[in-house]
Amino acid sequence: MTTLLVGNLSPKTTASDLQTVFSAFGEIDSIRVACDSAGHARGFALVELDHRTAAIAMQALNGVELKGRMMDVTVDRPLSDGGTQLGRGGSKHRRPPSVRSGV
Repeated sequence: MTTLLVGNLSPKTTASDLQTVFSAFGEIDSIRVACDSAGHARGFALVELDHRTAAIAMQALNGVELKGRMMDVTVDRPLSDGGTQLGRGGSKHRRPPSVRSGV
């Protein structure tokens, strides 16, 4: 399995929205929309797909508009301390404690 980091999402983007977009490429194992402690979307999600499907979806969807924003779709790179690399430029953050699962 490969986990894709989908960034630059509108706060109104739901797991269902992502399910609709990514399911066109194949079966989705899981979708997690990152939320803050108040339950508000943080503008990114993690989508888990098989390796081949993830590669195709990433290439096809990177830069595509969803709910008024251009999605930034990259492979999530786990860090040695169990966190995840978010965004470009190597900024390092941990996965948020609150994540809504859609699948």
